[in-house]
Amino acid sequence: MTEQTAAPLADFGARDIAVVGGKGAALGELVRQGFPVPPGFIITTGAYLSFLAQTNVGVELDNLLSREPGEAPDAGAPDGGDGTGGAAIRALFAGAEMPGSLRQEILDSYAKLGGGAVAVRSSATAEDLPGAAFAGQQDTYLNVLGEDDVVQSVVACWASLWTDRAMAYRRRQGIDPHEVTIAVVVQKMVLAAMAGVMFTANPVTGERGEVVVDANPGLGEAVVSGRVTPEHYVLDRWGKVLAFTPGGREVVISAAAGGGTRERAGTPAARPGLVAEQLAELTRLGQEAQQHFGRPQDIEWAVAGGVMYVLQSRPITALPPQPPSLNAVQRRVGPFFIEMFQERPYPLDVSGWMSRGILAMLQGMAGSVGVVFPSVEELLPEDDGVVVQLIPPVPHPTIRTLAAPVFLLRRSRQFKPAAWTQDPRFALFLGNVERLNGKDLGLLRWGAVVAFLEECFATMRGITDLRISYLPGILVPMLKIRFMLLFLGKARLAPALIAGAETRTSQANRALERLASLAAEDSSLSRAFLEADPRQLVDLVEKDPERRAFREAFKAFQLEYGHRETTSVVLSSSPTWSDAPEVVLGLVKAMSGERHQTADQTGTALAELKGHPALRFEPVRRRVLAAVEAVRAGMAFREDSHFYATKAIPPIRRAYRELGRRLVLAGVIDEPDDIYHLRFEELESITDADDGGALPPSLRDRYRPLVLARAAKRRELEGIPLLDPALLFDRDHHGRGHRVSGALVSGTPASRGQASGIVRVIRGPAEFGQLRSGEILVCPYTNPAWTPLFQRAAAVVVDAGGLGSHAAIVAREYGIPAVMGTGSGTSILADGQWVLVDGNLGVVLPAASSASA
Repeated sequence: MTEQTAAPLADFGARDIAVVGGKGAALGELVRQGFPVPPGFIITTGAYLSFLAQTNVGVELDNLLSREPGEAPDAGAPDGGDGTGGAAIRALFAGAEMPGSLRQEILDSYAKLGGGAVAVRSSATAEDLPGAAFAGQQDTYLNVLGEDDVVQSVVACWASLWTDRAMAYRRRQGIDPHEVTIAVVVQKMVLAAMAGVMFTANPVTGERGEVVVDANPGLGEAVVSGRVTPEHYVLDRWGKVLAFTPGGREVVISAAAGGGTRERAGTPAARPGLVAEQLAELTRLGQEAQQHFGRPQDIEWAVAGGVMYVLQSRPITALPPQPPSLNAVQRRVGPFFIEMFQERPYPLDVSGWMSRGILAMLQGMAGSVGVVFPSVEELLPEDDGVVVQLIPPVPHPTIRTLAAPVFLLRRSRQFKPAAWTQDPRFALFLGNVERLNGKDLGLLRWGAVVAFLEECFATMRGITDLRISYLPGILVPMLKIRFMLLFLGKARLAPALIAGAETRTSQANRALERLASLAAEDSSLSRAFLEADPRQLVDLVEKDPERRAFREAFKAFQLEYGHRETTSVVLSSSPTWSDAPEVVLGLVKAMSGERHQTADQTGTALAELKGHPALRFEPVRRRVLAAVEAVRAGMAFREDSHFYATKAIPPIRRAYRELGRRLVLAGVIDEPDDIYHLRFEELESITDADDGGALPPSLRDRYRPLVLARAAKRRELEGIPLLDPALLFDRDHHGRGHRVSGALVSGTPASRGQASGIVRVIRGPAEFGQLRSGEILVCPYTNPAWTPLFQRAAAVVVDAGGLGSHAAIVAREYGIPAVMGTGSGTSILADGQWVLVDGNLGVVLPAASSASA
C-alpha cells in the first residue's frame, strides 16, 4: 500500500480501497490489467485526512458528528435524520483554504497529466462495495479546466462526502460516519460521442447469460442521472442483440468550450447509436472485467474518436440470483414452498430451527420410506452467508423406496390418527415443552443456554417421530373414501367432506370470535376496535383498567394459542402471536362488526352423501361414514401436529433473546435480534471468558464485521423474491417488451416487485414534502437528491431513466418496485389515483382503493 498523497492510477489496485476508495481501486486494477481507461491520478484519502488535520475542518467536523440525537434534525427531514446537518459540514469545507503543500502536490500531478480538461470524481472508501453501490451519493465534476478549478473541484468532492443524501444512505447501510474517508480520481476528459452503462448480468432478472447496455449520445451523465430514456440493448454474452428498445434522447450533455457542460435537446434516431462491432467490444470488455473481479459488474463506458473507454467498474448491487431451470416435480411442489418462504430466512433460521427442526422432520419422514430429501444447502443456496434463492426440492428415491408400500401399510394399521394424542410420546413431548418453558435461562452460562437450544430441537423430534408413525394412517382412508365416492358418483364432494375436521386451528378461530363478541358487548371497546389500529389496541387492552374482562380473556387466549407463528413455521426469527399481540388484535378487529355469513359446505356435502340411495343399506352407510371420519381424523392429525410442533418455537426464541442480550453487552451486535445474522454453529463455538460468565472481548472483532456484512447483504436482496412465481406459472419473468392489456403507462422494469397505493406526482425538490409514506412516487426524472424519498415511497414511476440511472440502482437496493422511462407517467397519472405498480413487467395498472377493495 502506497503512502503517496497523489499518484497515477496504475500505482493502486484492489487492496488499496482504504487509500483510494472503491472507484479508485477498481480503476487502478483495470489499468494494471490493460483495460482502455483514460489516464489519470488519484488524490488519496491521506490527502483528505491531511486537509482535515491542517485546517479547522477536522475539529469542527468531529464536533458536529458528536452532536446528541436530540440536537439533530427530525427523522423526516431531508437529511434522513442522520443526526448532523450536512449543510453545516459542507460549509466548513467551502470556507477552508487548501494548505499550500497539498495544493502543490495536486497541481504537480495535474501538470504531469498534461493539464487540459479533466473529470474529477469522488471515490469514497465505502462505495462500490457488494451491497452498497453508493450510486451518485458523492459528486463528480466534468470538463474541469485550469489549476484553480481542479483544486476547487477536489475540495467540492471531499465536501460531497457530507451531502444529506450520502449521510442518509450511509446510515441505512449501517456505516459509521467517523470511519468513512474519501479519495478523488482525476482523469483526462473523454469527449464522448456515445456513452452509458453496461451490466454484465441482467440486473432485473438475474440472468447471467445476458448483458444489458443503456446508451445515449454525448456524456454518460445523461444516462446515469436518469435524465433520458436511453437506448436499451439486451445482448448475449458474445454481444449479439437479443432485444433493442429505442431511446428518447430527451437531452444530450456535452463538454462546454470554457469548462463544465452544456445541454441541448436531442432528436430521436431511427437507427441504434451503437453498431454491432461496438456492442461486441463492449461485451468483451464487460466479460473480461467480470472475470477479473469475480462477480458481475456495473460498468460506465464512453466512445470517443472510435475508441471504447471504461470509466468505472463496480459490482452490481441487488442482483437477483440466476433464475433456476425447474423440472415438472419442482413446478408441482414449488407453490407449497413459496408459501412457507415469503420472507428470507436469516442464517440462524437456516442453521438452527430449520436444519435441526422443520427440515429434519421432512428429511426424517422422507427417509422412513427410503427417499432422500435435499439438504438445506440445496434447498436454500447462500451467498456471503445469506440465503439468496429457494430451489424447490426433488426428493430422490432409493432401493428402499420399493418397499415403501409395505412400510406405509404396516404403520397405517398400527397407528390410527384418531388416537394419536393417547400415544405416550405425545405426553412426553408436552412434558418436555413444559419443562423448557419453566427453565430460567438468565442463570445459565453461555454453553448451557446453547445446550438448552439443543434440547428444544430434540423435543421437536418427538413430533417428527409421531408424524412418521401416524401420517401413513391418512393414506389408506384417503384412497378408500375417494374410491367410494367415485363408485357412488359423488367424487366432487371429497374436498368439502375432508375439510370438516375439527382441529386446534378451528378452535382458535372460534376463540377469536368469542373475543370479538366480548369486545362487542362493551360499546366503547367495540368502537375502538372499529376505529383504532391494532398497535393502538394493544395499549388500550393492556393499560386501560376498564378493559379487565377482555384483558383476562385475551391473556387466556395467548396462553393457549400464543405459540403460533405469525409468518411461517420455518422461521424462528418471526414473532409468535404472544410476541406480536397486535397481530391477534388485528384478527379480532377483522372479526368485529357485521359478519359475513358463509355456507356450511361440509354439512351440505355430508347431507347429500347420506341421502344417496346406496347409504340406505346400513353396512354400506356405516363403512362410508367411517371412512369419512377416518380421513377427517387424519387431516386433523396433520394440522394439529403442526400446531403442537410450534410449541418448540417460544423457548427457542427466548434462548436466542438471552444470547442476543449477552452479545449486545459484549458489543458484538446492537440489538438482541441481530443474533439472527449469526449461524448456530457460530453460537456453539463461543465460550464464556471467566467464571463470571462474561464473554471475551475478542468476540467483537471476530463476529461484528460478519454480522454487519450479512445485514448489508440482506438489505441488498430486499425486494428480490426467493423464487420468482413466473418460473412456476406461464408468465414471462424477463419482462422484456412486455405490455399488459389495460396498463395505464408502460416502461422499463427497473426494480422487481409489486406495490399498490395512492399516486403522488412530485415534479421537483420544492414538492418533496408532499409525499406521504406508502404513496407511489411519480416524477419526471430523478437524481441522487431524490433518493431519500425512496425510504417513504411504496414504488417509483419515472418519465425518463433506465436501468443504469441512480434511481433504478437505489430502488433495487431499497427493494421497492420501479418503472423507468414511461415517457408520460406524470401527465397520465394524477394525485390521489389508486394504482398497482408492477416492477416485474414494467407497467402501472389501475387498482381499487383500500377503502373499496
